[in-house]
Amino acid sequence: MILRLLIAEDNPSDRIILANLIKRLGHDVIQATDGQQAVDLFIEHRPDILLLDVLMPNKNGIQAAREIRHMAGEDLVPIIFLTSLNEASDLAECLEAGGDDFLTKPYNPVVIKAKILAFSRMRRLHTETQRQREHLVQEQLAAKGIFDKIAHYGVLNSPNIRYLISPKAIFNGDVVLAARHPNGDLLVLLGDFTGHGLPAAIGALPLAEVFHGMVSKGFALEDVLREVNAKLKSILPVGVFCCATAVHLGFRNRSIEVWAGGLPEGVIYNTSTREIKQIKSKHLPLGILGQAQFRYEPTYFEMMNDDVIYLWSDGIIETVNADNEMFGFERLLDVFAKTSDKTKVFDEVLSHVQAFAVEDGEQADDHTLIEVRMQDAPEIALEQALLIKPKVARRGLADCTLNCELGTESLKQFDPVPLLTHFINQVPGLKPYTNTLNTILAELYSNALEHGLLDLDSSLKNSAQGFARYYALRHEKLLALTEGKIRFDITHEPLEEGGKLTLQVTDSGVGFSIPEPQTIIDGLSHYHGRGIRLIKTLCQRLEFISPGNSVIVEFDWKWL
Repeated sequence: MILRLLIAEDNPSDRIILANLIKRLGHDVIQATDGQQAVDLFIEHRPDILLLDVLMPNKNGIQAAREIRHMAGEDLVPIIFLTSLNEASDLAECLEAGGDDFLTKPYNPVVIKAKILAFSRMRRLHTETQRQREHLVQEQLAAKGIFDKIAHYGVLNSPNIRYLISPKAIFNGDVVLAARHPNGDLLVLLGDFTGHGLPAAIGALPLAEVFHGMVSKGFALEDVLREVNAKLKSILPVGVFCCATAVHLGFRNRSIEVWAGGLPEGVIYNTSTREIKQIKSKHLPLGILGQAQFRYEPTYFEMMNDDVIYLWSDGIIETVNADNEMFGFERLLDVFAKTSDKTKVFDEVLSHVQAFAVEDGEQADDHTLIEVRMQDAPEIALEQALLIKPKVARRGLADCTLNCELGTESLKQFDPVPLLTHFINQVPGLKPYTNTLNTILAELYSNALEHGLLDLDSSLKNSAQGFARYYALRHEKLLALTEGKIRFDITHEPLEEGGKLTLQVTDSGVGFSIPEPQTIIDGLSHYHGRGIRLIKTLCQRLEFISPGNSVIVEFDWKWL
């Protein structure tokens, strides 16, 4: 293989002798008389190997080597210094400047040939490595496009969500998921798998599949996380798990339900009062515990429209500066305190982290930040309506009836709402009304279970602490339930322009005093009891049957 070598030597006799020796080996030679000319000829010819004298006029060999090494970038251009220097410090300076080897005077043809062959072999290996790397990068970029469509679809483009994933590699272990519940609520999950690159990213695919599939069918956050945990536990190797924080934003009851396992604590930031509530992790990451050991003990927060949720992966917290200090949680809180423009908190956090990091240093971990703003329920309903596509096909269920009764053990372990919603959606034309129907079913079921069987007092939900107490009591009383049934009777009657859906929910409780119609509409507090009022506005008929343990609603719909 013929190589092109550049010789930079200010001594004419030494330069000619060396050039002739190399030409006899069958290689091409370019000659320079000083360091500056060597730099210029390198730019013009891009030689394979350079031989630079250390001491030259205009620009010495060490200065020329530094410039050439900078221009070469990732290309391997071996630099051999021609020198008669013997001091260790002088030789070390040559290597620090980018030199790869030395050639001492007088020149030995055997040594010259051996060095050229060795560096030629290194160049071939480096070129092959670069080619394979570029091929691998192209394959990973193509795979990343598919991966992102699977792992990052959903409603991440919603106007109340903003996020950034800054990966250490093309693939990364950080995953951000957001999906709309059929009742209009929003479920968000930030996950961080152990490790980096492709091995860490593989777990995101089954996580996303389970998350989006179950949320779209109306399952509760607890059911989703239990299934995700079981899936990851069964497929991930030992030592690989997913630190995660999952949030269920209830837009109608103005509250959020949070499960946090292993991630740094997030915050709820009120943009009006600048108050900060911390979201602390109190569970093990997903994929570690078996189903029997998995714990779901959520934290509840009452929310206002000025509240914004901020979550981040540990890459943000653990960013280090030149002194090897971590950015840390306290510096994050300081950003919130010092940011005057409430709409710029997201940008300010990123800006401060980037400014803190080591300049030109390698990113040590994946960086992910997500911001979720609270919204009004009407805004969500409008957004959902815009996403609905008219259903053209009219083949499927028409005149049908479903009767379903759940006993005590089923009530403890099973949420019937997703199943019933799925059945109703088999009626052509009702799919666009999924949001409304899921809300109706969920409210009817909650009313029957929580008030008809468990005798819970909704007034507890007057505060964030009350929310937590309410759902803790719900859990305790449900586990202690020894006798109780809830029956669903669903009937659909097709009509010319649509149909009539009749739902009757009956519990085995003692019932209650049936409220007057106007009381249903006006007599409910701001924080609780709005479920029945909401159903009244969504349906054409709502009637309680004496002694109050059974309710019938009728929902008339038209083809869209």
